[in-house]
Amino acid sequence: MPHDEVPGRRQALKGLAALACGAALPSAGLAAPAVILERPVPATGEKLPAIGMGTWLTFDVAPGADRDARLPVLREFFAGGGTLLDSSPMYGYAEAALGDLVPRVMPARVFNATKVWTPTRFLGVKQMEQSFAHWGVRRFDLMQVHNMLDWEAHLVTLKAWKASGRIRYVGITTSHGRRHDDLEAAMKRERFDFVQFSYSFADRDAEKRLLPLAADRGAAVIVNRPFDGGDLFGAVKGKPLPGWAREIDCANWAQVFLKFAVSHPAVTCAIPATTNPAHMRENMGALSGRLPDAALRRRMAADFDRL
Repeated sequence: MPHDEVPGRRQALKGLAALACGAALPSAGLAAPAVILERPVPATGEKLPAIGMGTWLTFDVAPGADRDARLPVLREFFAGGGTLLDSSPMYGYAEAALGDLVPRVMPARVFNATKVWTPTRFLGVKQMEQSFAHWGVRRFDLMQVHNMLDWEAHLVTLKAWKASGRIRYVGITTSHGRRHDDLEAAMKRERFDFVQFSYSFADRDAEKRLLPLAADRGAAVIVNRPFDGGDLFGAVKGKPLPGWAREIDCANWAQVFLKFAVSHPAVTCAIPATTNPAHMRENMGALSGRLPDAALRRRMAADFDRL
């Protein structure tokens, strides 16, 4: 089931549209908001919108009507100011779907991020060449080692390809709160441009070591599973937004969850996934308006723990 496509999201959001809120909610076909939340990539200073898009499950669709139905999702993403698209060979048709659909949307800017997910350097090279073909690109902005699989072997290739200009940034990932000890050791040993791991109200373990270490090592952080696989919406089903939601210009729970994740000073971008254009519009609204400060973040976390 897609990260945020769970029963209860729509019910949790019902009736909240009238909440006074300064967040802009762009529609497909409109220009992105004039001012959006961006974060610098520490390695270069390049700025990225703080909300990207994941593709696990949601874009694993073969050519045809189901794939074409993802076009409105992409249009909402780019209209809302997004640029970073994250995928992987692990995600079935997702890379090929992006290669097919993104040119049809014709966005002004795209940040292409994918992964290598196979053992051995030889197979990694073969798989990454396939990713270039699927996406239809000559250079990736970011190539990541997926779930740390044979990461030392792949890092040799990624460093060489970065030096030659085939990729711009090198990264490494984990998810579901797994392998934090191994990732911490790898980050201390090597300098990665990007690291990716899970972080949400329900999974704050990264606050202890990974997020501070990423800041110390100058690594950009991509947050996966910012909705805890959609379970956060189940936790708030039927509950009204807290009063402090107005203080950070949130019109819905999706924006609350995303603003909590991206307001951590070490986080660069969060990558929720959806198949629903209306949900994408809600997600992209988190790029506008105020963010919680440290005191409000503590209050938000405490309130969620009491749910």
